[in-house]
Amino acid sequence: MPPDADALIIGAGPAGSAMAILLAMAGWRVIISEQHTFPRSKVCGECISAGNLALLDHLGVGTAFAGLAGPELRQVAWMSAASTTLADLPPCKDGSYPYGRALSRDRLDALLLTRARDLGVSVLQPGRVRRILGSIGRFRGEIDCGRTRPPCTVRASIVIDAHGSWEAGADAGRLAPDPGHLFAFKATFTDASLAPGVLPVFSLYGGYGGIVTADHGRTTLACCIRRDVLQRYRRKDPHTSAGAAVESYLWQSCHGVRNALIHARREGPWLAVGPLRPGIRIRVERGRFRVGNAAGEAHPLIGEGISMALQSSVLLARHLTRQPAVMIDAPRADALQDSYVKDWRAAFCRRMHIANLFAQVAMRPMIARPVGMALQRWPALLTHAARLAGKARQSADQPRYSVEG
Repeated sequence: MPPDADALIIGAGPAGSAMAILLAMAGWRVIISEQHTFPRSKVCGECISAGNLALLDHLGVGTAFAGLAGPELRQVAWMSAASTTLADLPPCKDGSYPYGRALSRDRLDALLLTRARDLGVSVLQPGRVRRILGSIGRFRGEIDCGRTRPPCTVRASIVIDAHGSWEAGADAGRLAPDPGHLFAFKATFTDASLAPGVLPVFSLYGGYGGIVTADHGRTTLACCIRRDVLQRYRRKDPHTSAGAAVESYLWQSCHGVRNALIHARREGPWLAVGPLRPGIRIRVERGRFRVGNAAGEAHPLIGEGISMALQSSVLLARHLTRQPAVMIDAPRADALQDSYVKDWRAAFCRRMHIANLFAQVAMRPMIARPVGMALQRWPALLTHAARLAGKARQSADQPRYSVEG
């Protein structure tokens, strides 16, 4: 019996939907299974660096993105306990977009998934993949389609994991509780005092985070806090929620955050997820490929998560579409996996190491304090740090976005 699709993609975030669009543009039959209904808010950053805006054009959502996104991000700030340093963000000199912008994830995800549907991608939503059986060319995904529809089985030649790193199936087993585990929090505010076009990152004892103004003047704050710091702060008021404890901690620990939010109103509750799993998970069994956070997750301090999601989908699509899906047998799948992993590591490993270094500095006051003093004296160092983090980098694959049909 022939497969229902050439590719089954698990997850409809930026990585999964971009992957579906690229494969559909190359003539592949694609099914996406997404366990959540859209629109949905998600614990993540919302910045898209300048080097990825041309990719959004190629995916067919660039015009819609430009009409919704927040102002160009032209400055970066470093906020510590008692001071804030402001510097220029380095412009991207390749292509037609010098500066990045931000768009809330509920709107970005909806744009990309709608585009995938328009290209003929079949979407199972809600659709939670319970397990994957079979092998290359004969995979079977058993999918729970919610309360209104019976479970179904999807047959596909290959499987692409594009889910979050903390979701079921992202990694074997569960993490045993550890004081150093990071939990991520996110909240959206209106009437914040953050200047347009500024991208602040802030340093805390046992944590770090960032603030950005996205669409419709909404300001998003996202942060990561160590488990032990969060528990210690919650013990001060055992009846408070984790989100309330985080907000109080931010308010007391960073004057820059306090100044930005002093007149702001929070929209809805704090969102939380964790523990995060920064690291590389690119390898998986034959015929299954990983993109986005399923492949590897950087510390979110540098705000490159969406960039890595989109760019990893471009990398994989280029490898897969060099031949028709029916030609991908076991030996060819192994060769594709090897070449994709090699390119993925070349594209992202350095960025992940830099993100880890920056995160460790930000969470340790004994290191962050002298770093903050140096940045106050030489703000250009902050511009250079943003350049190292990829804010002015055009993807190495930017000139070769086309995939073969």
